[in-house]
Amino acid sequence: MDSTPDFNHVLVRTSGNADSGTWFLVNLDSLKADAIGLERPAIPKSMVGPISTVPYTAQDGLAMDGILTLPPGREPKGLPVILFPHGGPSSQDEAEFNWWAQAFASRGYAVFQPNFRGSTNRGEAFERAGHGQWGRKMQTDISDGLAELVKRGIVDPKRACIMGGSYGGYAALAGVTLQHGLYRCAVAVAPVSDLALMSTTEFKESDSYVVKQSLEDELGPRNKLGEVSPRRFAATADTPILLIHGRDDTVVAFEQSAKMADALKGAGKPFKLVELSSEDHWLSHAATRRQMLSEAIAWVEKYNPPD
Repeated sequence: MDSTPDFNHVLVRTSGNADSGTWFLVNLDSLKADAIGLERPAIPKSMVGPISTVPYTAQDGLAMDGILTLPPGREPKGLPVILFPHGGPSSQDEAEFNWWAQAFASRGYAVFQPNFRGSTNRGEAFERAGHGQWGRKMQTDISDGLAELVKRGIVDPKRACIMGGSYGGYAALAGVTLQHGLYRCAVAVAPVSDLALMSTTEFKESDSYVVKQSLEDELGPRNKLGEVSPRRFAATADTPILLIHGRDDTVVAFEQSAKMADALKGAGKPFKLVELSSEDHWLSHAATRRQMLSEAIAWVEKYNPPD
């Protein structure tokens, strides 16, 4: 994380198996590392669910992987599971302590974070393979990860939910509107529900041709965006949907969740919209982070009990 100018002393942060976040001061002269701070002292090593990387192959043969977090102290066999795609989508998940994943693992769930095409963990070609694939191959990459865990006997395919934030929230909505028969519930935090609306907003807010062209490259032709917008398919939702969104979100407008809620209500589908007061896109406040987790855990436990 940092070092002295002569690089004799280095500040190192670790997290992962049996480690919810530790800071070390490393003395390279004496080859000694002293732990100087714990990020989560209330979480002992025994409460950190095992974390591993699971490689798998998509339907079209593209190699990818995902991060699997297992509930501590439970046999990894026939577990209830939560698919937890990351935001971005130009981002990636790594084998480290994730507070969302660990919260659900502590309740008895396996949590899988797929690094679908469009992620940043396998080079430029892999990232560009996600262009134009929102709701399409990027979406089936997620369910292909579920299929891999089922094939290995780790999870029960009849006890799966999908959850995510930002792009991951979009994927959660798409998983129960554009796809069907896979998940028992969905939790979408600050999600995009209408790609055409997002595209229009982005175009209005940007004066840059380069930004506009980049957006179209990533999303695909504007006249095709309705085909992969969950809001347009609210009437086909096959599981209860929890929407959580900060009113002050300037990255993904609160309007995206509000319009999805209206569409679900109009279609007579089970849903709940939770508005996080004075909260941004990043869940910057401790109180609303706890509120988000409390609402999400209660929703998943109701529709996909861990036992």
